[in-house]
Amino acid sequence: MPLTHLEPSPEQIEREKVYRDMGLTEEEYRKVKKLLGRKPNYTETGLFSVMWSEHCSYKTSKPVLKNFPTEGKHVLQGPGEGAGIVDIGDNQAVVFKIESHNHPSAIEPYQGAATGVGGIIRDVFSMGARPVALLDSLRFGDLKNPRVRYLFEEVVSGIAGYGNCIGIPTVGGELQFDTCYNGNPLVNAMCVGIMNHEDIQVGQARGIGNTVMYVGASTGRDGINGATFASEEISEKSDEKRSAVQVGDPFMEKLLVEACLELTKHEALVGIQDMGAAGLVSSASEMAAKAGVGIHMNLDRIPQRETNMTPYEMMLSESQERMLIVIKKGSEEEIKAIFARWGLHAVAVGEVIEEEVLRLEHRGEIVAEVPSDALAAAPVRHMPSKVPESYIKNQSAPDWVPQITDYAGTVKRLLSQPSLASKEWVTSQYDYMVQTNTIVAPGSDAAVVRVRGTKKGLAMTTDCNAKYLALDPKEGGRIAVAEAARNIVCSGGLPLAITDCLNFGSPEKPEVFWQIEESAKGMSEACKTLETPVISGNVSLYNETDQGAIDPTPVVGMVGLIENLDHVVTVPFKNEGDAVYVIGRPTPEFGGSAIQMLTEGRASGKAPALDLSVEKRRQSQLLEAIKAGYVSSAHDLSEGGLACALAESVFGTPFACDLQFESDPVEELFAETQSRFVVSVPEQMMKAFESVVEDAMFIGRVTRGVDLRLSFSDVTVTLNRPELEKAWRGALSCFMTTEN
Repeated sequence: MPLTHLEPSPEQIEREKVYRDMGLTEEEYRKVKKLLGRKPNYTETGLFSVMWSEHCSYKTSKPVLKNFPTEGKHVLQGPGEGAGIVDIGDNQAVVFKIESHNHPSAIEPYQGAATGVGGIIRDVFSMGARPVALLDSLRFGDLKNPRVRYLFEEVVSGIAGYGNCIGIPTVGGELQFDTCYNGNPLVNAMCVGIMNHEDIQVGQARGIGNTVMYVGASTGRDGINGATFASEEISEKSDEKRSAVQVGDPFMEKLLVEACLELTKHEALVGIQDMGAAGLVSSASEMAAKAGVGIHMNLDRIPQRETNMTPYEMMLSESQERMLIVIKKGSEEEIKAIFARWGLHAVAVGEVIEEEVLRLEHRGEIVAEVPSDALAAAPVRHMPSKVPESYIKNQSAPDWVPQITDYAGTVKRLLSQPSLASKEWVTSQYDYMVQTNTIVAPGSDAAVVRVRGTKKGLAMTTDCNAKYLALDPKEGGRIAVAEAARNIVCSGGLPLAITDCLNFGSPEKPEVFWQIEESAKGMSEACKTLETPVISGNVSLYNETDQGAIDPTPVVGMVGLIENLDHVVTVPFKNEGDAVYVIGRPTPEFGGSAIQMLTEGRASGKAPALDLSVEKRRQSQLLEAIKAGYVSSAHDLSEGGLACALAESVFGTPFACDLQFESDPVEELFAETQSRFVVSVPEQMMKAFESVVEDAMFIGRVTRGVDLRLSFSDVTVTLNRPELEKAWRGALSCFMTTEN
């Protein structure tokens, strides 16, 4: 096969083991040679290296992912396309997905976070949906560390900069801090869109002879090898790979959104896909493989913003704001006209061919020819799995119970912890009201966005308590899904489906792979019981440094349907005199809890137990009560337990509460027993509420004032709302404005 003069020979590639530098193993390189029936050239080796990287192929996690439930009565599109799609009635659908940009954000935090947002937006509008909301899930290390503060500040700026400029509201998310993320932050971005059923698109290159077009921004040398970089551990040498981090342009993306949404209405469109991880090679090979065809592409036609780019560079570049489309032959000028109106490139670069290969032409020569289905189907790796000694030790440890005498002081200290404190320092930088559809802004259990032109709304959230997973990944996986569903229900929504972002350390370590397996088992069980199938997602492995791996952090993004916006409920108490109920009794479960982290500095023992049948029943009953109009406010009990939930229920209000308990004060206030809620109910609705929610216990009333009075048999705890609120609101700002 002819080669360009810029490439080393196949013999040199093999002799110098260049393929290993690209990320291919010896076994994988031998597999490539067998598939081709010859030695690959430089460009072909690069194509396989990125497509067979963990980031693109999921070659390690596929055996685990296949166990997720992916079908349901509302699911229109499950995993396999740019994003998942769920029916919401009236010929409408919600489209959503979450993805990671962890490694890029660790070395170039602003652009790493910004391009993570840009990429997930493209995944959603490539399906034919208009993006209506963004969420995030962020993890950072100890804020006393200057490097961590720098990463935190720049990541938030990157998310805000991209989302605000493109005009999509960032309406919710979650934020946690722990030393395990010191060198490896997690930056997960989620996008939600709305569409009509007839506008659904797929990323497939159907129709022999149809035209392949490149649309959007020009190709540069940014992001080359980004996929392989994301498939290795972060080390001191990672800073040398800044060129593997893409550079985003939100204004260009805004034009691309509008042009592509106009394109989806055109009858000539056959398939569309984002050039995300692995760039042009990924979109071309995947679109061809899914349709069982091939693509012949002339790289001389690729819009380039840098001179003398090689085939390898053009195919592997991860420059942003680009899409690959397939259109009916003969419609080229019409499609060019659409993109010209938005000032964007639209160039015919190839055609769909019957032979199932990706054939690349450059300067009159064929520079690469490889089976398209082989690129899109990396050899699956079946990794060894081993139960960690830490799990065995924690399972046999005696139950830990905190010793507390200063209840008010302890609650104040809890609310001052960065993971529990107000996230206003972050959310104040986000434009969460743009598009004017935001009904519930950041700060409640879930964000709510109206479906314009209807009475419907969408509730959305991201959740994961990694400390539970560190102790017991299966139980923690179940809890992550259940807590997300609780947040949706507390906002008045019916949980529909989830998207997940599975963040773990190196799967080559048997103990880590066991965490991956167990987490997925737990998540699957919860999804089946709660009827929330997995419709899309992302796997991010090798999240570790020489200091060790992150805690297992499989983030759950969930969307729920609110049938009528009159059903929307939020966290704060609403009326003086309303009855306060707790749903579910506490048990002495403190493993991985906020109080344990505060007093002990580490998680130990057993994670809280979750009975999925109880969870399902309580969620269903609470949602029924909310939809019937019996509930004024609702809040799930999660990190920090009832004490923190009650404080959050009065912040920003003129209210307090006077409550009486029969249980132990430490258990009642600080245990993180699962499937519990605190709600307030109007006086006239009490009997109706109690007839629907069988595990509800009346504990007192909402009062007007500043002191929360919590009475137990042997102690009365008084919490001062202004004092607690000041500590809660100021904690993050204090960290970010004070030199430590």
